[in-house]
Amino acid sequence: MYNMSQKADMIAVIDDEEVNRFIIGNFFKEQFKIMEAEDGQKGIALIEENYQSIAVILLDLIMPVIDGFGVLEYLKSKPELSNIPVILITGDNSVETEEKSFAYGVYDFISKPFEPRIVMRRVKNAIDHYYHTTSLEEAVDEKTKKIREQSEILDHNNEIMIDALSSVVEFRNLESGEHIKRIKPYTRIILRYIQKFFPEHDITDQMVNDIARASAMHDIGKIAIPDNILLKPGRLTEDEFEVMKKHSEYGCELLEHFSGMNNSKFFDYCYEICRHHHERIDRRGYPAHLTGDEIPIYVQAVALADVYDALTSKRVYKSAYEHEKAIEMILNGE
Repeated sequence: MYNMSQKADMIAVIDDEEVNRFIIGNFFKEQFKIMEAEDGQKGIALIEENYQSIAVILLDLIMPVIDGFGVLEYLKSKPELSNIPVILITGDNSVETEEKSFAYGVYDFISKPFEPRIVMRRVKNAIDHYYHTTSLEEAVDEKTKKIREQSEILDHNNEIMIDALSSVVEFRNLESGEHIKRIKPYTRIILRYIQKFFPEHDITDQMVNDIARASAMHDIGKIAIPDNILLKPGRLTEDEFEVMKKHSEYGCELLEHFSGMNNSKFFDYCYEICRHHHERIDRRGYPAHLTGDEIPIYVQAVALADVYDALTSKRVYKSAYEHEKAIEMILNGE
C-alpha cells in the first residue's frame, strides 16, 4: 500500500480514449484520487489546478486539441512541475518517439494494449521515486534553512563580539564608540562604489559584508598604547608618534591570539586592515611604506572611511571639520 499521508495523493490520467482512462483509473482508485482529462488542453488545466497533489501523470501522445508532446512542452516550461513523473501511454514504440519523449524528461512508457501488472509496477516505481525525491528535497531544504539560520545567529553574535571588543579601545580613548558604528557603513558605501565602477577588483556582496565588519577592528592595537600618548590632548612629539604608530602591529599580534580564526578569509581582512590602514599610495604611510596596488583595495576603502570620520568628528586634539572641508583635505593629500 502507498503512504496516503503524503501530500501528493492524486494520479492524473490524460487520454482521449475513455476506456483507457477507466481501466487505468480502476487499477488505482482504492489508493489514489483519479483525475481524468480527454485532451491535452483539459489536461493542462487539470495539472495547473492540482499540481501540488499530483504524484504521477499518465499521458497519451495522440489526442485532439493539444497532443501529448504539447503537454510535455507545457510541463517543461514550468520549473515547479519538473519533479512530477510522467509515464507515456502509447502504441508508438519507435526510437524517434522514445528519444523525443526522453528529451522532455519522460519517466517511463506504457505500451498499448495494457498489461495490468506491468502498469501497476511502473506507476508504483514512478510514484515511489517521486516520493523519495520530494522527501530528500524537503530534507535538504529544511537542513539548508537551519544552516542559514545558524549562520545568521553566528554572524549576529560575531558582530556583537567585534563591536564590543572594538569599543573597548574607543572608550579607553575617551570617545563614545560612535566611530566604530560609523566606519562600517562608510566602508560599505565605498566598497559598493568600487563594485560598480571598478569591477576588475571582483568585490562580491559577501566581501562587502565581511570587510565592513572587519573594519571595526582597525584600531584594536591602540589598547596597547600608553595612556599618556593615547589620551594626549595636543600634538604628539616625534617619539610619541613612533609609539602611536605601533598600534597597527600590536593589533595584528592581538589578532593572532584568536584561536580558530586565523585560517579564515575574515581573519585575513581583519589582519590586513589592522596592519595597513595607515599606508598611503605615496609611500609616506606606515608601517611597511606600501604604495599603489601593494595596499589591498579593501584596505584603501577602510583607510578612506577612517580618515573621513576622523576629520568630520570632534577629537581631544581638534574640532570637527565640515564635510566639504574634509573632502578637500583628502583630495589634497593632507
